[in-house]
Amino acid sequence: MKVLLIGYGAMNKITARLLTEAGHEVVGVIARTNDSDYPEYDNIDDAGADVAIDFSNPELLLPLIEKDFKTPVVIATTGEKDTIVETLKSRSQNVPVFFSANMSYGVHVLNNLLQSALEQLDDFDLELIEAHHNRKVDAPSGTLVKLLDTALEHRDSSHAVYDRSDVYQARDKEEIGVSAIRGGTIVGEHTALFAGLDEVIEIRHRAQSKEIFANGAIKAAEVLQKKDNGFYDYNNLFKGE
Repeated sequence: MKVLLIGYGAMNKITARLLTEAGHEVVGVIARTNDSDYPEYDNIDDAGADVAIDFSNPELLLPLIEKDFKTPVVIATTGEKDTIVETLKSRSQNVPVFFSANMSYGVHVLNNLLQSALEQLDDFDLELIEAHHNRKVDAPSGTLVKLLDTALEHRDSSHAVYDRSDVYQARDKEEIGVSAIRGGTIVGEHTALFAGLDEVIEIRHRAQSKEIFANGAIKAAEVLQKKDNGFYDYNNLFKGE
């Protein structure tokens, strides 16, 4: 594949290396700061790429996808998620697009397991917990927001609680606790904790390197470039493969 990188921070630097090792070609970069040797472009189609892979931020990405483009795109930016997804769905009428709040396929499986657990553990209290490195600026993570959305869809009378420090009362049965931990070099951990009477069940995904996200994006790009126009995520990307 000929690949355009949107953003050139830590994640797409890893992606560039893994693309080269896999025999693909990085044909350019769209970034506010490009400290690479790759050509720099201003628009998605200018690079003549087979597919673009995005690990960036809404400030860079949104102006790009608000314009018409024909290059398939794999999008990993999670800030301003609703706006990004709405824009991508509009563009998907004319180009294949893939979006995931987390490029790890294992996290997709985690979300599926959460759905199954929610169906079987109605009487259990649910706490959602994520942990990341000390340089991550947003909280909770986009992945935890996705897990929370899944939980709220199943427990439609529930509500998220992000901070109990100012509340002096017992836990409300309808609460879903949401906690974010920041420290050190933690790559990423997401946990759904179900607490019942005298027993606790945890479903956890632990990322052990950032390469799993880059490899997930590359695999998605390899499949997406062959797809018809449409909006894809991990629920439908590999169907028919």
